[in-house]
Amino acid sequence: MPQLNHPGGHPGGGPAAGGKFVPRLVFWELTSGCNLRCQHCRASAQPGRLPGELETEQIFQVIEDIAAIARPIVVLTGGEPLYRDDVFAIADRVRSRGMHPALATNGTLIDGGVADRIKEAGIERVSISIDGGAPSTHDGFRGILGSFGAALEGARRLRERGVEFQFNSTITRHNVQEISEILALSRREGARALHIFMLVPVGCGVQIADDQILPPDEYERVLNWFYDQTRQTEIEFRATCAPHYYRIMRQRAREEGTHVVTQSHGMAASTKGCLAGTGVCFISSLGQVQPCGYLPVKAGNVLEQPFGDIWLNSPVFADLRDPGRLRGKCGICEYRNVCYGCRARAYAETGDYLGEEPHCIYVPRRAEPATGR
Repeated sequence: MPQLNHPGGHPGGGPAAGGKFVPRLVFWELTSGCNLRCQHCRASAQPGRLPGELETEQIFQVIEDIAAIARPIVVLTGGEPLYRDDVFAIADRVRSRGMHPALATNGTLIDGGVADRIKEAGIERVSISIDGGAPSTHDGFRGILGSFGAALEGARRLRERGVEFQFNSTITRHNVQEISEILALSRREGARALHIFMLVPVGCGVQIADDQILPPDEYERVLNWFYDQTRQTEIEFRATCAPHYYRIMRQRAREEGTHVVTQSHGMAASTKGCLAGTGVCFISSLGQVQPCGYLPVKAGNVLEQPFGDIWLNSPVFADLRDPGRLRGKCGICEYRNVCYGCRARAYAETGDYLGEEPHCIYVPRRAEPATGR
């Protein structure tokens, strides 16, 4: 059994070490193996698992390291996390250490027995990817015929057992006209939430970005539609990898004479736009720690140093925690503290994770041309 190479002990001394910047969400890619062939996959998933993926005991040690500084939601993801036989033991260990296990899956492997084990492991919420309001749209994007029906069947198995689930939808040109249908489907199937994701050009997403990523004006239109729907829908409805939404919320609320309400804790937490490295981080199947799963910049590796040391001391995280280091129009934008721009999109298109968000049409007041005296 390979051993972790870092010394014992935990920097910071206890839960919530680090003051202002405490991890609230840790996305943990347990494996790159997956049974689907999704066009936009962040992980560039493959049919089999990669050599060198963290073993169970290594994962257990990292869980101890995380629990030493915080009590985050730990989202077990992939690839397809159900490819791992130990996924339920991992979830149980997360729960037993006072943290909150969640599962991100494509849903197609959830039969009755798997649904039972998800419930027994104490997994608090399952996210299932649904990328269309019709089978042909979803299956075409996911690469396997029948995956839409199988995902919905998995959701129904969870609902029968009282396990909370949500749908996640990546919005691109191929399905943007079906967002209303996806929302209606979420309500009909009893989903607790619908989270829409805007495509980030990373992994397989790089190959389809030119054809599928929404142009900036359409991006803006969708987020304004989203704002309108939040006033009408009873389910949790959240925009993810869409930091502009936090600007739009404030613009629209000001127009309406209302106040923006955010939630800082729990599965429905909604505080600001990009949280990469400030409230969120990602652990790869090989132990690499990144600001988020879409920003492939190494902050450290849990095989080499404790998670808490990485979280508290990584220069990458220090960069991301200082809005004064943002460049381009993000650096002068009056909404930078609530939006921050997508650091992953900036990196994908410019090579600079502190650069300006390339898919934002907003012009900061400080960048507007002078109109004379």
